[in-house]
Amino acid sequence: MGKISEFVHHHYRHFNAAALVDAADAWLRHLDQGGQMFLTMAGAMSTAELGRSLAEMIRRDKVHAICCTGANLEEDIFNLVAHEHYVRIPHYRELSAADEEALLARHLNRVTDTCIPEEEAIRRLEKVVLDEWVGADRRGEAYFPHEFFYRILRSGSLRQYYQIDPQDSWLLAACEKNLPIIVPGWEDSTLGNIFASHVISGDVKNVHTVRTGIEYMMELARWYQATCRRHSIGFFQIGGGIAGDFPICVVPMLEQDLQVRDIPRWGYFCQISDSTTSYGSYSGAVPNEKITWGKLAADTPKFVIESDATIVAPLIFACVLGQ
Repeated sequence: MGKISEFVHHHYRHFNAAALVDAADAWLRHLDQGGQMFLTMAGAMSTAELGRSLAEMIRRDKVHAICCTGANLEEDIFNLVAHEHYVRIPHYRELSAADEEALLARHLNRVTDTCIPEEEAIRRLEKVVLDEWVGADRRGEAYFPHEFFYRILRSGSLRQYYQIDPQDSWLLAACEKNLPIIVPGWEDSTLGNIFASHVISGDVKNVHTVRTGIEYMMELARWYQATCRRHSIGFFQIGGGIAGDFPICVVPMLEQDLQVRDIPRWGYFCQISDSTTSYGSYSGAVPNEKITWGKLAADTPKFVIESDATIVAPLIFACVLGQ
């Protein structure tokens, strides 16, 4: 163990702290037994710079596939190319409506205590990705949202704008590994809105130039079936919503809807959530509810850590990495 792991194992003995340690130790056991880990990201984890710890998890083969919102996909690159132009608002709770209007006038889009600069981040990326969209459209080709990002990163067209250490970008690390990424509901993102605007304006002729939704589920089904026969697949969920609900359903879909026999259920489950435990919402449902839907088994190792993922996730990653 490194110093962080030793500290955590010494001090984190009870309640959510103990759940954190148990989840990290079970993650390591899962990998040691030949398992793989599927990680999901909701919220604004990329703007929270989770890439500083997640990128190394990807490089060290501790994470084998990712499902994230469109916001998390694009915001890792926003941070990569415009970090120096971000504005932090530590006293964001004290902002008045007039203060928010002033931020809008400066083209600063606020995410809690952090403002994303429109020109340096969003418009800078739009120019590059639009070239990819238009080119693919004219060639009659179609790609998933993450594949367009991979093409851009591999082309080097954004390299001149990098403002952080590339080692701290989780999407760059994923690109280097050609990691499978699933992005359900991509249209509910800044670039999804921008893509719609360019289809409406006629810059892109075919709305299907960007593949989404159902095709992502089909791709996930192919990946799960190819992987689960060789490895037990764990499910590590940050937050709730579509980033978690969409991919976890691939198991009952294969078993109940496609009638595929002997599909293993997820072999590990952990969720970091600040949602109040509730059976009325997906984000607040306890893991055992997932048994009734055919997602988890009774003996699946299950953990819930009710806390802030920006605090918890880097600590778990440090333990898994032995730091």
